[in-house]
Amino acid sequence: MDNALYVGLSRQMTLRRELDIVANNIANANTTGFKVEELMVRTEPAKPARTAGGANPVKFVLDDGVARDFGQGALTQTGGDFDLALEGQGFFKVSTAGGERYTRDGRFTMNPDGKLVTQNGQPVLDDGGGEILLDPLKGPVTIARDGTVSQGAERAGKIAVVRPTDLASFRKDGDNLYRNTTNDTPQAAPDAAIHQGMLEASNVQSITQITKLIEVSRAYESVAKMMDQTSELSRSAVERMGKVQ
Repeated sequence: MDNALYVGLSRQMTLRRELDIVANNIANANTTGFKVEELMVRTEPAKPARTAGGANPVKFVLDDGVARDFGQGALTQTGGDFDLALEGQGFFKVSTAGGERYTRDGRFTMNPDGKLVTQNGQPVLDDGGGEILLDPLKGPVTIARDGTVSQGAERAGKIAVVRPTDLASFRKDGDNLYRNTTNDTPQAAPDAAIHQGMLEASNVQSITQITKLIEVSRAYESVAKMMDQTSELSRSAVERMGKVQ
């Protein structure tokens, strides 16, 4: 196979992956706390078959992971007692069957046992690593900017808000959760503020992502056209050589 076809195929593979990521961004434009993602690519030199004077090495395009923009999303008013939005760099800490996970999705609720939980029933953890227990009979719940949870004059706990040393260490784990991929323990994020009765919207800019979707689709078509032309050139060359012989 011609080198140009190999290079084109490598680019098509990354474009296909990028198309999936952009489509996922658009699908999550209204997901609370979702952070926009972007494909990273790199080139890899190789020494394939070549002709005298031809390019060497040839550079192929490879998928080099996904970059995530943890920039602030817009805060929207909901009025819900258990709807919490984070302003600043930080994450809520929740307990799951697989261990501690982290999220920016503050759509919390109180389960029948009085625990503060996520939409999927996972307990929200306090700054000591324990669960937050509430008593419906003790009146409305007030949550301060620093995460302190109160019912009347009684303190029920303090919601943990943490941040990793390196944001790149957080990987998606499904259900709008992140997991820590290093042995470093995320530390408290005192600069992050909690807003009760609000939610953080996705930081996806739909117009930008739709534009990118069109650009990626056109790029894919251009590469496919180039590969078709290269293949046709090779076929014509072989036919002419056969006629000469």
